[in-house]
Amino acid sequence: MVVRLNSFTFHSVPSLALSPMTTQRSPKFYITSTKRAEKCLRHPSELNVRVARTMPAEKVEIFKSMEDWARNNVLTLLKPVEQSWQPRDFLPNPTLDGFVEQVHELRQRTRDIPDDYFVVLVGDMITEEALPTYQTRINSTEIFHDETGVDITPWAIWARAWSAEENRHGDLLNKGREIGVVTMKARGMDIGTGKNPYLWTIYTSFQERAAFISHGNTAKLAMQHGDVKLAHVCGIIASDEKRHESAYTKIAEKLFELDPNEMVMTFADLMRRKISMPAHLMYDGHDHNLFDHFAIVASRIGVYTAKDYREIVELLVNKWKVEKLTGLSSEGREAQDYVCRLAQRLRRLEERALAKAQKAPTIPFSWISGRVV
Repeated sequence: MVVRLNSFTFHSVPSLALSPMTTQRSPKFYITSTKRAEKCLRHPSELNVRVARTMPAEKVEIFKSMEDWARNNVLTLLKPVEQSWQPRDFLPNPTLDGFVEQVHELRQRTRDIPDDYFVVLVGDMITEEALPTYQTRINSTEIFHDETGVDITPWAIWARAWSAEENRHGDLLNKGREIGVVTMKARGMDIGTGKNPYLWTIYTSFQERAAFISHGNTAKLAMQHGDVKLAHVCGIIASDEKRHESAYTKIAEKLFELDPNEMVMTFADLMRRKISMPAHLMYDGHDHNLFDHFAIVASRIGVYTAKDYREIVELLVNKWKVEKLTGLSSEGREAQDYVCRLAQRLRRLEERALAKAQKAPTIPFSWISGRVV
């Protein structure tokens, strides 16, 4: 699922971190606590542990009222299996004549691609390959969970199909190194959404947009480096992420229509904590700050930057018409004000964040045999 990248949520650049304008608010059916996580693969992390209460009946009813709408507006964004691409469509086939020649041709095409590009490509692959973690995450989210494995609610149908489509991305990119994948799956991820479907919907709207941007830019760079087939691979993944973005942003847009007060407060809550992208706990057995280093390289070559983060905020605020929301509580109006002013505040920090990424020291990456990038 995507990519990444929370380094320029200003999370990996502490000196540029935004101080919240108001006290953080958690949605009213959640408690938030912070605990010291146990050491995982010898690397302790400070994680947010969200302890869920039962979702109020009126919130459940909102999602139930949306089910027919979801069937007509969300499930229609899924592609029938028989029309979907598969990894074998883009890779040399070992069962056919000419396989060795195809592999040789692939090596020739990629011979002149620079190391920094491969660092980002492998980071993307590791992120996409952690599909079991994403499946667990959505299945533990209220409303979207699939209790029997064959639930017929549109939310469960979407969760299964979304997971299946995301699974292809890792399969297509995973003909590379596997150690990062194993350690990322072992460490899991803490994206701060808990079981809250409001948080999940806003988070995935942002994350899928970031994934679309990242894969789209790796496609453009592959084309610039002369590898048309790699550009096609990255582009086809980007197109999937775009459909997923459309689905989640539509769900969020409908929720803003039905429950604007809860949604705007949830939006502000998530943005105050910054977006932590799925791969933020990646580890290769050597570098405890691997994600931050990976994200700096991605920014340096223009795959995902502080500017992209700010533009996603602007896009979502405009798409969901946050500035025009009415009938809000005082807490809701405060959240509305915070979210609507956020892009302007990010813009002031953007140039410094971009400059810092350009000036960051080069480091060795195990993904490319210890070469320095």
